[in-house]
Amino acid sequence: MEKLNLNPNLYSADDFYSELLAIHESRSKEESDTINARLILILANHIGDHDVLKQALQLASETTS
Repeated sequence: MEKLNLNPNLYSADDFYSELLAIHESRSKEESDTINARLILILANHIGDHDVLKQALQLASETTS
């Protein structure tokens, strides 16, 4: 059963992307990696559905050819 929403669903996606890039400005690779890990865990906690998170992990781990 697919539960993960892959349809565009983010209001002001360009603004969010700009904000995401901005939090990484002037940061070291290690600091950026820590921010990304924290963001993932915060959003995973907000989602709270293990099946949805498993689907997201699977999709994120797929490589394109």
